[in-house]
Amino acid sequence: MAEQDKEVKKVEEVTPPLPKDELVETRHSIVMDGRELNYTVTCGTIVLKEETEKKGKKEGESEGDKPRASIFFTAYTLDGVEDKHKRPLTFSFNGGPGSSSVWLHLGLLGPRRVLLDDQGFAYPPPYKLVDNAYSLLDATDLVFIDPVSTGFSRVLPGEKPKQFHGFKKDIASVGDFIRLYTARYQRWTSPKFLIGESYGTTRAAGLSGYLQDRHGMYMNGIMLISSILNFQTADFHTGNDLPYILFLPTYTATAWYHHRLSDDLEKDLYATLAEVEAFALGDYAQALMQGDDLLDEERLLIARKLARYTGLSEDYIDSTRLRIEIFRFTKELLRHAKRTVGRLDSRFKGIDLDSAGEHFEFDPSMTNITGPYTATLNDYVRGELKFESDLPYEILTERVYPWSYAEFENEYVNVAETLRKAMTINPHLKVYVANGYFDLATPYLATRYTFKHLGLDKSLYENLRMGYFEAGHMMYIHIPSLAKLKGELVDFINWAITPS
Repeated sequence: MAEQDKEVKKVEEVTPPLPKDELVETRHSIVMDGRELNYTVTCGTIVLKEETEKKGKKEGESEGDKPRASIFFTAYTLDGVEDKHKRPLTFSFNGGPGSSSVWLHLGLLGPRRVLLDDQGFAYPPPYKLVDNAYSLLDATDLVFIDPVSTGFSRVLPGEKPKQFHGFKKDIASVGDFIRLYTARYQRWTSPKFLIGESYGTTRAAGLSGYLQDRHGMYMNGIMLISSILNFQTADFHTGNDLPYILFLPTYTATAWYHHRLSDDLEKDLYATLAEVEAFALGDYAQALMQGDDLLDEERLLIARKLARYTGLSEDYIDSTRLRIEIFRFTKELLRHAKRTVGRLDSRFKGIDLDSAGEHFEFDPSMTNITGPYTATLNDYVRGELKFESDLPYEILTERVYPWSYAEFENEYVNVAETLRKAMTINPHLKVYVANGYFDLATPYLATRYTFKHLGLDKSLYENLRMGYFEAGHMMYIHIPSLAKLKGELVDFINWAITPS
């Protein structure tokens, strides 16, 4: 008898129960533009399986399907829709890599948002959510996806997390989840959109190709919030002069905001930026391209212009060889006041212990939002959405590092070509790009440069739209920008689903 017990125990140990989906549905309402909208929230985890060469199968498991990860998502669907196949469906994710979907979820798109002041500055804790009058729920159903190792998404026992921590596998896993959700909830013939922020725009561009090539799924539109598709535009490496040129107008916008420019440049931000853009792409670019052949008198003229446009001293700029690296700028601009400026949003100011250093101790624009978004998300999921988990909800985790870019070995990451090809194969695909003037993570001129070098056929130029906002990377924390962005996104969705 004892031997039999041992044998039963041994079988139980080697055949754990199959992982299951854990889903919760709740119903809610919100008043938008004087109209009450009733909606359903489906919140929880779906087990993501992967086809394998395995011949055998366990009970309840399809042949060759191996459970790999549990993907957490939050889906909002409008109630009372007569034909859900005509209702747009938008899949949303943030970036990092290592970020959950919380920022777009509780900042821009969802029916609940984190309460900050109108300029985007946090109130003292405790923090709270309010109804989001600028939600996109009136225009589209919404699905927020947390990639593996972010949010509550995890690999399953026996799987290694690092297999999902890379450019290619990340796109495949998110794309496979999108296919699975679309199939289960019968949305294949709904108009479909992607919206990503920051590295999420890199993922979205990659998905534009993966979903078409792997699953035959064609999108109506892609919305890119603070875009980066070509990493060469933002990597400050020796020998790569491109970022110095493309970051310059955002340095100017930052100096303008903090009143570090001369009176004539302070009068009109847009006129000033147009002047700086022309200089950056003209005389400044030409000077940097000359390298050591640049004459001393030409170098001094460029340094004088850079000082005028950045608020930094000529001596400091000359000592940098006319190349102002981003973190030096965030430290140097307000050094006289012993303050730093933010990277994600350069309107924000921080205080370092060491005011003489070369790099800020923290990004004050990041710390401004981390506490409010973390607290409210955790309270919201368990309290209002009724999903319970004792796992930590990974808002922004470093567990995904080192992130693999093996597909781009010895070159810069660049998914612009993937997007171009997707737009060419599907000429109905529309793209919208939102840019913040005070965004030093993905500067607007770098984004414009990328799209001007996309290589699109001229017949497809009209499929692109760009918006600009007087805020930073997460422009939606600034209420005037949030209102403007909501309007532009709704217009874009309606445009993208209207037959031409």
